[in-house]
Amino acid sequence: MILGIETSCDETAAALVTGAGEIRANIVSSQADLHARYGGVVPEVASRRHLELVSPVVQEALAEAGATLDDVETVAVTQGPGLVGALLVGLSAAKALAWARGLPLAPVDHLHGHVASLYLGRSPVEPPFLCLLASGGHTLLLDVQEHAGYRVVGTSVDDAAGEAFDKGARLLGLGYPGGAAIDRLARDGDPDAFSFPVARVEGLDFSFSGVKTALLYKLRDLGDEGEARKADLAASYQRAIVRALVERTRAAAAELRHERVAVVGGVAANSELRESLRGANFAPLALCTDNAAMIASAARFGRRLPYPRYLDLDAYASRA
Repeated sequence: MILGIETSCDETAAALVTGAGEIRANIVSSQADLHARYGGVVPEVASRRHLELVSPVVQEALAEAGATLDDVETVAVTQGPGLVGALLVGLSAAKALAWARGLPLAPVDHLHGHVASLYLGRSPVEPPFLCLLASGGHTLLLDVQEHAGYRVVGTSVDDAAGEAFDKGARLLGLGYPGGAAIDRLARDGDPDAFSFPVARVEGLDFSFSGVKTALLYKLRDLGDEGEARKADLAASYQRAIVRALVERTRAAAAELRHERVAVVGGVAANSELRESLRGANFAPLALCTDNAAMIASAARFGRRLPYPRYLDLDAYASRA
C-alpha cells in the first residue's frame, strides 16, 4: 500500500493506492472557495491552509480505505513543481510519517503524477502514447514510452492553457477557478460569434498570451455591450484555446506516429476539449485536477529513497 500526499497548489490531498493500481481512497480538500475572493491562489494563504488540513486529510484517507499506518509500505509525496511554501508542508508531513515508521519515501514530480493518473483503475492506458498535459501551470506534449517517465516534445512559450482560462475568466468577471466558470457559461454562447486568434509558433509549442490580449481588446471595443455578450465571448474564447490544443496534439501524434493519444491535467475536464478529441484517452474527471492518487501511482514506477536518506530532501518550484 502506498500513501500519497499532494500539496503543490491549493488542494490538500491524500490517497491510498495498491501496488496493482487500485485506488482504496482518494481524499481532496479544495481551497477554491478560500481563494475565490482574491481571483486566484494566494501562496501564503494556501500554505497556512495546508498546515491545517494535511493531518485530517491523511486520517480521512486511512479511514476510507479501512487501513492504518501499519498497512502503509511506502509514503509518496509531490516534491515539485509548484508553490514552494505549499510543497514544503506536504513534503515535511511525508518525511515525518515515513521517518516515524521507518518507511521508504518516494519523491514524485507533479507532472509525472498527472501522466500516472492514466495507470490507475481496471483499464489503465499502457505506453507508448502521446500525452497532452494541460493544467493551470503547464501545457505540454509528452512522448510517453514507459511508465517511469516521458520526453517533452512541446510546451507553452508563455501562458499555460489553464492560466489563459483563469485570466480570461477574470477579464469576464467570472469566478475562480476560471476554466470551470468559462466552460459553464460557454454552453449558453455562440463559439462562432467572435474570431479570436490561435497563435502559431515554431515546432509543437503553444502560445496563449495573444488570445488573452485579444479578449481584453474585444471587451474594450464592446464597452457596455460586453456584459450582454459574455456567453458568446466565453464560448469563442474557449473555442480558440481548445482549437490550439487540438491542432497541436494532432500534429504531434502524426509527427511521432502515435496511434494512441491521452489527455491529463485540470484542462482535461473541459467539455469542449473532450468533445473535440474524441477517441483520446482522458483521465477520469476525479483525477484531472490535483489529487494524491496520481502521486501514489507515479511512485509505483519511480525511485524510492530508503529510510532515513530523505530527511534532507527539498522541494523545487519549477522543472527548470
